[in-house]
Amino acid sequence: MTSPSPVRRFLFILALLAGAAGIWHWQSASDPDEARYRTEPADRGEIVQSITANGTLNPVVLINVGTQVSGTVYRLHADFNDRVEEGQVLAELDPALFQAQLLQSQASVMNGRTALKLAQNKMDRNRTLVEQGFISPDALEAVEQQLEAARAQLAISEAQLARDRANLGYSVIRSPISGVVIARDVDVGQTVAASFQTPTLFLIAKDLRQMQIDTSVAEADIGLLRIGQTVGFTVDAFPAREFEGTVRQVRLNPEIQHNVVSYNVIVAVSNDEGVLLPGMTANVRFMVDRRSDALRVPNAALRYRPAERDGSPPAAGGERPGTRVYRLEQGRPVGIDVRTGIADTRHTEVLEGDIHAGDALIVRETAEGSGPGGKFRFKMF
Repeated sequence: MTSPSPVRRFLFILALLAGAAGIWHWQSASDPDEARYRTEPADRGEIVQSITANGTLNPVVLINVGTQVSGTVYRLHADFNDRVEEGQVLAELDPALFQAQLLQSQASVMNGRTALKLAQNKMDRNRTLVEQGFISPDALEAVEQQLEAARAQLAISEAQLARDRANLGYSVIRSPISGVVIARDVDVGQTVAASFQTPTLFLIAKDLRQMQIDTSVAEADIGLLRIGQTVGFTVDAFPAREFEGTVRQVRLNPEIQHNVVSYNVIVAVSNDEGVLLPGMTANVRFMVDRRSDALRVPNAALRYRPAERDGSPPAAGGERPGTRVYRLEQGRPVGIDVRTGIADTRHTEVLEGDIHAGDALIVRETAEGSGPGGKFRFKMF
């Protein structure tokens, strides 16, 4: 097989150069300003202004059930997820020590009553002797003192009896409300000590059909919220479903972390289906305002500012950011002053300005056209 002649190789290289020159001429002949800008149209549609935040789903009423006395758990009558009624027995502590103390107090009361009866009889006899002149009044006063001491001792014994009877009653743990057991923190045989603080035995939610979201909103957005405002939220367990709630309370106590001020906002949620569980993370969206048929412009069009032809930024002026857009007319940007309304993550409402649906608004400049002269530059490797 013979190799190509030098003439053929020269003609092949010449054809390649001619093709490259043709591409360069075609790119140079096209309008460089058209390729320089990227545009998006103005249109009409819905705009929903909202505030986003994260929060946690909690029952409206959540009760920590503890014990006022120390002892060993003797029996359990409730477990996780059980429905309980008000006054229902949840657990029992070993009553042996409480019963023994109660018997001792009862004996002390009986002893006090006997001592009081003897002191009263002695007082009656001495009062008769004083009237007959057999003893002095000073001796009668000593007997009266003994009688009052017996009465006081009986009162002390009766108070101790009432206390021991109450402690025996406290050894039976009852539910203070009707609801659902969310957590159980004790087992049979476990010793609970109530010396310094009340230990938590059960966690009971009053009604899981009514829940709330505890969320924090930044101080810059708190002025846009109001009581009764509609709230949409999602949870990770049902990412494709949006639930609804309403703002119930904006708490006045601020939370300050690293000089960032936020406020706790409580959102009331109806959970009739029972699919929302305590502790779920809620991605909350507060509906601030809504427009159904608004003239919209892309947010990027409000941020765009044309560069000078030499690549330097435009001269500073008195224009406020977000009050001017640039429409592409005959390959050139034309500035239009506008007055804006509400905005969402993609669009902003236009209230006033020479903007119409379908107008091509510049959102950015391409890398090819951002250089000096905006010409296409062919680069050979």
